[in-house]
Amino acid sequence: MSTPAFDLAVCIGRFQLFHNAQLALLRKALELAPRCAVLMGSARQARSPRNPFTYEERVEMIRLALTTPERERIDFLPVRDVWDQKRWVASVQAAVAGLAGATRPRVVLVGHRKDPTTEYLNDFPGWTLHDVGRIEEVHAKALRAALYTAQALEPALAVIGPQVPTSTVQFLRAWAELPFLPKLREEWAELEEERAKWATAPYPPVLVTVDAVVRVGDHVLLIRRGRSPGKGLLAVPGGFIEQRETAYQSAVRELQEETGFELLPQEMEHACKAMRIFDHPDRSQRGRVITHAFHFDLGERMRPEIAGGDDAAEARWVPIAELPSLEDQFHDDHFHILDAFLGIT
Repeated sequence: MSTPAFDLAVCIGRFQLFHNAQLALLRKALELAPRCAVLMGSARQARSPRNPFTYEERVEMIRLALTTPERERIDFLPVRDVWDQKRWVASVQAAVAGLAGATRPRVVLVGHRKDPTTEYLNDFPGWTLHDVGRIEEVHAKALRAALYTAQALEPALAVIGPQVPTSTVQFLRAWAELPFLPKLREEWAELEEERAKWATAPYPPVLVTVDAVVRVGDHVLLIRRGRSPGKGLLAVPGGFIEQRETAYQSAVRELQEETGFELLPQEMEHACKAMRIFDHPDRSQRGRVITHAFHFDLGERMRPEIAGGDDAAEARWVPIAELPSLEDQFHDDHFHILDAFLGIT
């Protein structure tokens, strides 16, 4: 047998949900190298219509589709969605380096340049890129939509079944017995209803929001969302910018409406330490949403009384040290907004 040209193949994806084209891609990776590292994106995101399966569930879904010899040659590695491309690339490289140890393996990145979501394939110049081309016309988004729109599970599986491994169908039957699918269907329907309102707009909508990260001592102010999308999840206070407000004015107003937090204008201005724009195209399930996030630090003082209001079912002060353990309970990219200002990871 000839010596493989590569020591390690790398495949990067979210695998929400695992389908035949992805299985073919993994098998091509195993043809190119003796070992394959599967880097699983959105590893710690909360369940949502876009991310219905946890990291562990997706690993199991993939393993079930592989033969025993194939499983023994694959390593799974979790990767956060940090919405900072340079930082994300560095985290992927660090994960692969940690797997390789002291050796410097010859790495081949296996993927397919299908649309703008795969531009990351160009961000690893030290690795050889193997573009597998279009294998099948399978789209995970359409498969998830079938899961959410069918009146019952079996009609959904009849649509999904021809496009996924048999083991994935079996996995979905078992997974559907868990209490997650009804809530995901409800949230998906609400998101689709919201998108339909923009269907006749002359241009694709770009929405503008504001968020407020408020720190007092070693605590930060959070809400629990009372409405979809992200109903029941943690978030920082925020909302849509108003027509006759600046971004700062909207952030202060949303903060007061959702939490009851209110200080004198001069105190708020003094406490505002930074503003940052978060504009990754995929950061929000609503679509293209750009947010202006403001960081208010009031230093060491008594924490003001708060109460959930407007879109917030609850408002509470949370110790910053507890945030890492809550990562998979945050709406959209709100954990990463906190991380950007507070440095919690």
